[in-house]
Amino acid sequence: MTQGFELPLLLFAGFRALIDDLHAELARRGHPDVRPAYGFAMQAIGVHGATASEVGRRLGVSKQAAGKTVDRLEGLGYAERVDDPADARRKLIRLTPRGVDSLVQAAEIFDQLRAGWAEKLGAERLAVVEASLRTVVPATGFPVDVPGWFG
Repeated sequence: MTQGFELPLLLFAGFRALIDDLHAELARRGHPDVRPAYGFAMQAIGVHGATASEVGRRLGVSKQAAGKTVDRLEGLGYAERVDDPADARRKLIRLTPRGVDSLVQAAEIFDQLRAGWAEKLGAERLAVVEASLRTVVPATGFPVDVPGWFG
């Protein structure tokens, strides 16, 4: 008989396996410094950029914590601070071409990882897993606040 505590641990272990495989492949493709928290932060910055406060809210962390993560991304060449064209008093954080490339590479890798799961489980079983998860997961979109949630 399966114990209730196993479900979240299995889901987390599956998530962890995908993320670990993603980062190993990202490193092979020229992005050895990208960490899981950085991926969530780059998603929070988004294609249109964001302020440090917005990044903090999206990640579920303080503006100061978000600022430290952005500092690391900036130091690694994945993000930059620019003047906000809508408000000269604010700085906007944008992804650099290197940051965008890491997200494009990650999307390709996730497709490959999913294909690997389909090979192991069978395409139909994987489709059932995904459909089942969509049934129980709130339809509010995909949160990127994992760093704050785990904090």
